[in-house]
Amino acid sequence: MKECFVSLTLESTALRAGAFGNATCLKCRECGATRELGPFYACFECFGPLEVGYEFGTVTREQIEAGPRNIWRYKALLPVPEDIESSPNLEPGFTRLLDARNLAGELGLTKLWVKDDSTNPTNSFKDRVVACALSAARELGSRVFACPSTGNLANAVAAAGARAGIPTVVFIPSDLETPKQVNSAVFTENLVAVDGTYDDVNKLASEIAGEDPGWAFVNVNVRPFYAEGSKTLGYEIAEQLGWRLPDQVVIPVASGSQLTKVHKAFSELIELGLVEDKSYKIFGAQAEGCSPVATAFADGVDAIRPVKPDTIAKSLAIGNPADGIYVLDIARQTGGSVEQVSDDQIREAIVLLARTEGIFTETAGGTTVAVLKKLVETGQLDPEAETVVINTGHGLKTLDAVTGAVGPRATIAPTYDAFTAAGIA
Repeated sequence: MKECFVSLTLESTALRAGAFGNATCLKCRECGATRELGPFYACFECFGPLEVGYEFGTVTREQIEAGPRNIWRYKALLPVPEDIESSPNLEPGFTRLLDARNLAGELGLTKLWVKDDSTNPTNSFKDRVVACALSAARELGSRVFACPSTGNLANAVAAAGARAGIPTVVFIPSDLETPKQVNSAVFTENLVAVDGTYDDVNKLASEIAGEDPGWAFVNVNVRPFYAEGSKTLGYEIAEQLGWRLPDQVVIPVASGSQLTKVHKAFSELIELGLVEDKSYKIFGAQAEGCSPVATAFADGVDAIRPVKPDTIAKSLAIGNPADGIYVLDIARQTGGSVEQVSDDQIREAIVLLARTEGIFTETAGGTTVAVLKKLVETGQLDPEAETVVINTGHGLKTLDAVTGAVGPRATIAPTYDAFTAAGIA
């Protein structure tokens, strides 16, 4: 392992000035030890996970608002260079924050917003994190841009690599939904299906990254940079609300990174004086067939027991979530919780969101909306408080989940009499 790290260090010594913007170091989330910016993800002292540390200086609302209508308006808060816009990328972000009055009325909420990330370039929030990982891979001189994925990430990496002109290889579980496989294969000839779960695929990716430092695996050896892209969800929510934080947020949990980074974004905005300091609650959403974090929360324990996923919510099917313990910490600190729902509840929630707000979400968004409904029904979520629910992807990616649940109401002859007899109007 030490020999591998030495090779990585040698590859990262020729960074150009400002390669990572206002980022200054990588910092261990467990012991606080720091090290130089580079393709590292584990602490040398305690093997804890690393994240990016910054010295932001002065950042103003006006500076942000003058930026492009994508995540690069927040480049001063991300580990990317000042000239990031000049590098070919998918320019994701600044997706709509929808005033969900119909869904709010259905659930008995006073004020509800849907942060709809299904309109990103490859129709999921993964375009955000991949954009930051791509910048890091480019600055580090990586030869191959790659990832293990449950689908959405593979789509985003393949498309971003194509746009940037960097060779890509994406690894997926072989039982992944067909639409997600096609959505990756159309962008890259190097789609590799692996017989096993996502955790098996991730283990293989880690082994390859250890053997060949020229490969940038977005969620392995450049994970600290990749994860920072999720902060832009939090930044956008605050800006789109008029530079204020919501009272409650419901976020899907796979690895748990998105939830922890939205919380980090809110904390940074408060620290920089860009929003008023206030308390807020963060809730996590998981499917019953892969709910190790929700189970640990319900049991009141800190240790998360890995599980073998068995759910239609394949984009959340990570049985050993890397950031699970931090999700528990944040949910408890903010007064939120982590809940789980059944596959049937997920299907019902997909249809509910579509028929109230015209948003077709994939199974991850169905999980989040189903948990939102459950939180209201169990009294864990304040119906009078302003709430944001995050939709991470488009339903066209997971058609199989609702194929048997929706369809024609009637099949009739092409006559007016047949129409009236059907009792549709």
